[in-house]
Amino acid sequence: MEIIDRPSVPPATSVQPARAALVKRTTLETDVTASLNLDGVGTCKASTGIPFLDHMLHQIASHGLIDLDVQAIGDLEIDDHHTNEDVGITLGQALAKAVGDRSGISRFGHFIAPLDEALIEVVLDFSGRPHLSYSLEIPNQRIGTYDTELVKEFFAAVVNHTQMTLHIRQLQGGNSHHIVEAAFKAFARALRMAVEIDPRRASRIPSSKGVL
Repeated sequence: MEIIDRPSVPPATSVQPARAALVKRTTLETDVTASLNLDGVGTCKASTGIPFLDHMLHQIASHGLIDLDVQAIGDLEIDDHHTNEDVGITLGQALAKAVGDRSGISRFGHFIAPLDEALIEVVLDFSGRPHLSYSLEIPNQRIGTYDTELVKEFFAAVVNHTQMTLHIRQLQGGNSHHIVEAAFKAFARALRMAVEIDPRRASRIPSSKGVL
């Protein structure tokens, strides 16, 4: 029997390009820079001048396994509104840039997060169509110095600039801090699920239309 030596061929590998983005947004009211890596380990640097917002950005990074760096300077001498909204806008733009045309992603994400008595459900879809359904009932107007009306404004800004569909629903809850933190944790886990690469879809866009 003749034996023919053949050079070994290394197994084929599929290397995903880095899914990272950096966005800088400057207005007459704020100067915001957001950088992120969707395939990170959850590291976070956040300095927005709004301590509670920084705390929530850490929740997104930690539970979404996104490496996140958000630096913002805003007109906090007026109030937190402009900075809070513009951080959401810039983060949304960075997310949109990082997922690109959304090829290969799972697209949908869903998570229910408990935090003591609070139970919050988040469902999202990288649909290309911005829509926010928000039904949090937060008892107190402030958590520390943070105006709880700004929670909705933050998520609306993210939704509009990521072009995702996002539903945030409160199943239970009585403590304002618990409700809001559970919402951010649930959002982070749903986001992680949605942007993960589906190995069965490879590089195809997750839509029967072929575009999102």
